[in-house]
Amino acid sequence: MPLHAEDPGYGSVAASPGGSGGVGGSESVPLLIPEPEPVQWQPMTKEELEAAAGGPGWKKLRARLVLLFWLAWLAMLGTSIAIIVKSPRPVVTPLQWWQKSLFYQLQPALFTDVQGQGGISVLCERLPYLKSLGIGALILEDLFHKEASPSDLTMIDEGLGTVPQILYLLTESNKVGLKVVLDLCELDLFGSQNPAGKSTDVPSELSATVQYALRFWLEQGVAGFAICDTDAAYSEETLLEWRGLIKEFSTEEEERIVVVKQTGDVLPALNTSSSINVTLVEVVMKSILPPTRHPLSSQEVAVAIETHLQTAIGDIWTSWTGQEKVKRSALALFTSLSHSRAKEEALLFGSFTFLPYNTTSLSSSNSTLASPSSSPPILAFLRSWGCVHFLVLLNIGPESHALDPAWAPSLPDAGVFVTSTGLDRLGSTNLGMLELKPQEAIVIKLFEAGSYT
Repeated sequence: MPLHAEDPGYGSVAASPGGSGGVGGSESVPLLIPEPEPVQWQPMTKEELEAAAGGPGWKKLRARLVLLFWLAWLAMLGTSIAIIVKSPRPVVTPLQWWQKSLFYQLQPALFTDVQGQGGISVLCERLPYLKSLGIGALILEDLFHKEASPSDLTMIDEGLGTVPQILYLLTESNKVGLKVVLDLCELDLFGSQNPAGKSTDVPSELSATVQYALRFWLEQGVAGFAICDTDAAYSEETLLEWRGLIKEFSTEEEERIVVVKQTGDVLPALNTSSSINVTLVEVVMKSILPPTRHPLSSQEVAVAIETHLQTAIGDIWTSWTGQEKVKRSALALFTSLSHSRAKEEALLFGSFTFLPYNTTSLSSSNSTLASPSSSPPILAFLRSWGCVHFLVLLNIGPESHALDPAWAPSLPDAGVFVTSTGLDRLGSTNLGMLELKPQEAIVIKLFEAGSYT
């Protein structure tokens, strides 16, 4: 009980005499007690924190948290190791030699001088040089007479050399790491052919004679044979017979092959499924230029190249072939292109863009735009990989051309020469000032002006 609670005046006040409560009445009212001021929050001091952290409960919690962390870390490490150990290893299918080799077509007759000397013997001397260019396989053309019978396939054209010289060539090519493929294209191996190029019935004795000749060359170390898709040998029956013979001489490291030269726009289908068709033939070669009996004009060459560049190849295995022209400049250009392609991702994997073009003929006095009918166009395409761009220009015609400054405004104006047909283009250049010589091709690595030193 509060102090003085018995006092009638405690906690009450007298009523006003004029109040309605009557004479002598009183009324109780609550006292106004002031509320205490709120306590302001203050952070713990350093000493208070150290005192609280040093408590026995917090020490145990910290120890358990550290232990839990390390246990979780070890569990994740063990799980990662288990996943790595138990995960199946990616199996990379090893490429066969013909899948990663450059095939080089040549005619030994081109090595023969006006006196009839040279041929195979000169070719033997140039094998190390051909290997230095990055060539992996040689396709020897025109070794046999076009009228040769199957029994004559073990002999070669006397104007080129002798069989011992060919055997020596095979030995020397094996020493430098070059494969040799014999070209049997357009040889009438099985007698008379029908207009479609197919023999209606191949006598068994002719087939045995041909297989005897193939076996002879395989025993000498020949890597394979090349035929045309118009030959009688390009049939399911014949290729199945050849497949058994070639498999007999093939090993995991040294697979023997059959090469088919495609002469038309579409490779003729064999009378079998596509999967068997692939196993019967390893390599299909197709020339960029169409087959013709007359020299192609510049306009025809330009159209053929443009058509080839704009045609999707689908699942066709990308391969490279070259032909011997006995020009050191062409071989040096090939070497330069091969080395550039090997070290530049844009040339290996970059996207392909065929570019429109505007050129000015320098041979015209009024410097008007050359019409496509009067002069073949300059072919231009771009290989891009990220921000790296390579511009390839081909002047097919016999006239010099300068690029119109507005021909491709989205491209950088500046660049640096990578290579050219004459191997005489060096240093940086500007597209607006570039002049292409007759029948010249140029590869330029583009960059923003001022960013190349």
